[in-house]
Parts: sequence; structure tokens; C-alpha cells
Amino acid sequence: MPIYVYQEIKKDGSEGETFELKQSMKEDALKKHPITGEPVKRVYLPPNISAKYTPGRTKSLIETKNVEKAGFTKYQRDQLTGRYHKVAGKEGPSTFTPD
Repeated sequence: MPIYVYQEIKKDGSEGETFELKQSMKEDALKKHPITGEPVKRVYLPPNISAKYTPGRTKSLIETKNVEKAGFTKYQRDQLTGRYHKVAGKEGPSTFTPD
């Protein structure tokens, strides 16, 4: 079950105590604090998404400078000839044709 965050609304309209409540997704949002009976509103927070394997991060990791720094060799295919040309690294041939 998800945990929702609620915030009390004081009589003067200011924000009060914030609390969390484990609640089924099928249940309606609370209107009143379960203990004090004060009015409450649900607080929406941004999702907690790991940035370890995002498309942008993956792309930056395979950039030529990072590949060479890690000790690998990177080849790119020439669209016209079908030959591969070395763009990063010190080992291996500078070009090759796949079999």
C-alpha cells in the first residue's frame, strides 16, 4: 500500500503539521486529521526516481572520451563503405571491414 503525505490546514489558512498515512489507492483522500479532526490536504511530492541508469547518463558514459579513458576501443561504421573506423582507444587496427 502506498504512503500518502497530508498537511493540516489551520483555522487562519496557514499550513500546519505534516504527517504520513499508509492508505489503499482505492480509498478517498482524507478531509480531516484522524486524531485532531482538523482539515487536511494531500501533499503531492515528486517521485523518487533513480538517476543511475537514465538514457542521458548512459549516453554520456559511452561518449568517446569516457570510452577511451576507461581503456576501451570504440569503432564507428561508415555508412557509405561499411568499414569501421577507430574513434577512441589505442589498441587494435585503425579500420576494419566486417565479415
